[in-house]
Amino acid sequence: MFTITSEDISPETLRSRVLDPASGGFCAFEGWVRNHHEGKDVTGLSYQSYIPLAETEGTKIIQEALERFEIEKAIAQHRIGDLGIGGLAIYAAVSAAHREPAFTACQYIVDEIKARVPIWKKEHYPDAPSEWVECHHCHSH
Repeated sequence: MFTITSEDISPETLRSRVLDPASGGFCAFEGWVRNHHEGKDVTGLSYQSYIPLAETEGTKIIQEALERFEIEKAIAQHRIGDLGIGGLAIYAAVSAAHREPAFTACQYIVDEIKARVPIWKKEHYPDAPSEWVECHHCHSH
């Protein structure tokens, strides 16, 4: 249901896992590495995670979505390691009988992963030291 990978994410493979003949709606989210953040140029990102806890918590989130929304299937995957600009960092997909629950559940999954799953992001800059971002317990070194 939720996995961490150090390999490139394959949207086609993950999408195929949520296809369901009972579904008329499908929603996917792709989070890509952008070249800026808060006014700074960014050259890439590095993600780290405590994988056992991340996969357990991520799977709980998918299960919550399946119970909370009228959806058929859901899946998500997050990358760790070094990613360049345009790299795919997170993919989430949901199938449902109708579009609204697919949209709502997909947003719920992505928002909850970002809030609850132990994945840490370090930004790399062309003219400054790299630093951890959106991490209240991390220190730059």
